[in-house]
Parts: sequence; structure tokens; C-alpha cells
Amino acid sequence: MRRLFLLVVVAAAVLAGWYLRDLWTREPEPAAADAEGVVWEPLTMEGAERARAAVQQLARSSGPVFQNIRPGDLASYVYVELARQLPPSAEDVRAAVIGERLYLKAWVRLSEMGAAEVLGPFAGMVSERDTVSFGGTFDIVRPGMAQFRVRDLRVRELSIPPRYVPRLLARVRRGAVPEGIAEDGLPLEVPAHIGDVRIAGGRITLYKNVP
Repeated sequence: MRRLFLLVVVAAAVLAGWYLRDLWTREPEPAAADAEGVVWEPLTMEGAERARAAVQQLARSSGPVFQNIRPGDLASYVYVELARQLPPSAEDVRAAVIGERLYLKAWVRLSEMGAAEVLGPFAGMVSERDTVSFGGTFDIVRPGMAQFRVRDLRVRELSIPPRYVPRLLARVRRGAVPEGIAEDGLPLEVPAHIGDVRIAGGRITLYKNVP
């Protein structure tokens, strides 16, 4: 049984490395501000390592009770989970904090989101392949499980009406949805010692789960 478990772990690591090979091997474009002055940060291996180190600090009994993490770093850290929620064609994934929400945007093929079926008359207002951005907040559902509540979903400059968001997410989410995840939520596995995630003032703050 132990040998079987090790084989599964190794196989999962190989598959994850193959799936994420483009992210970790290509030279990322630098952070860039859009027309509104919002700085979109690329996802990088260095950012993932910085976020991982901050999370590990929170795991120490004598460590800090909170850590501030940049949007791009946090998105890089949880990209394995986020990638499961994004269409397979997603490219140039970036992150930014706007107000009290974390935003992610990527260049995707809209047919993978079922845009024509879900959006109805709105589908004719977007291209076959376009920029999709979604913003939201984090909730800790239970130790080890969080969700990203999508409060704003846009295709290019078109704001998708809230009633369509659960239907689009249902097309994007893969596999069974864990218990307690909202219709507008994307499930994310997190370390059990993370007790809260807050977004404010352009920062993302992780808090330790204090008994």
C-alpha cells in the first residue's frame, strides 16, 4: 500500500509539472498597468516560492499571526488549484487587487466556458477568443478548504449579469464540487492552519487559524 501511495504521488507530481510547464519555463512578461492604472502581475515560480515561504511562517507556533502577500504571488502559489477552475486554453494569466477583491484575468477560448449556450444574446457581443477577468473574495469553508467567491465576471469590457455567473462557473468547474461551496464559488484546497484571507488597501493578508 505504501509503494502504491508513493507511485500515485510521483505520478501526480509529473502530471502537474507537465501541465504547468509553460508557466514555469517561459519568461514572464513584467507587471503592467492598464489604462485605469491597475497593475496586473504575472504568475511566476519566484512568486509562488515567496508565497509558500509566507504560508510556512504561519504554520510555526512561534511565527507571526498574519502575512501580507502580493496578488501575483498568491495566485502563483495556488495556481495548481486555480488551473483546475480555468478553461484549458487559458493563457497569460495575471492577478491584481482592485478595491477589496482579487482579480484574475486570462486570454481564453470562450467556447470552453459555454458562452454561446449560457450567455444567449450576450454571446454575440464577444469574440471567440478574448480576455476574461473575474474578481472576488476568499472564504474559509472549513480547515483545509476555501472558496473564491466570484463577485464580478467580465469578458473584455462586457460585465456579465450576476445571474449568469453560477451557470458559467458550472461549465468551468471540473469534477465534483466539495460540500459547502457556493454556486458562485471556486473551491481551493488550502493549508489547514490558514484561518482567514482578507483583501484591503491593495494587499492580501493571510491569518493564522488560532485555536
